[in-house]
Amino acid sequence: MFRRLFESYIFSIRWLLLPFILMLSIGVVGLMLKGAKNTLSLIQEIYSGKNEYMKGTVLEQIDLTLIAALVILVAISVYGNFVSALSREGLGGKPTWMTDVDFTNLKLKLLTTLVVISAVRLLEVFMDVQQFDDRDLYFYIFLHLTLVISRLAMGFSQQTSDKG
Repeated sequence: MFRRLFESYIFSIRWLLLPFILMLSIGVVGLMLKGAKNTLSLIQEIYSGKNEYMKGTVLEQIDLTLIAALVILVAISVYGNFVSALSREGLGGKPTWMTDVDFTNLKLKLLTTLVVISAVRLLEVFMDVQQFDDRDLYFYIFLHLTLVISRLAMGFSQQTSDKG
């Protein structure tokens, strides 16, 4: 009896993840507001004729978009894997991956997104290379290569385990 009660309790506490998912959505709203601010500054740059920072602003917008997508991916995956199953009915246009993301796929998607975010950041650094010393440049390159190698290794191990 105690075991069944305890298991019921453990099963029901999964709903405590909902506030975390809501907090993630607030984070996405914050990223959206930051993106809106960047867009306004980009429009001002275009109309002022000063296009010095335009490339950096666009790259930052890409960065914000990828981070927001990553947060949404995590929120949907956590909800679908831990809280409640996502149903496909009534949600027209819903991507098929939303109900098919398991832990391995989530890790691969997360790492892939991190690699792309790192590549965007590295491109930003290279576009303004004179403001960074060699140590910082090596750090960014090392971090990016570490993420790339991690993603490749995880993909290889996934492929190997699927065959076995």
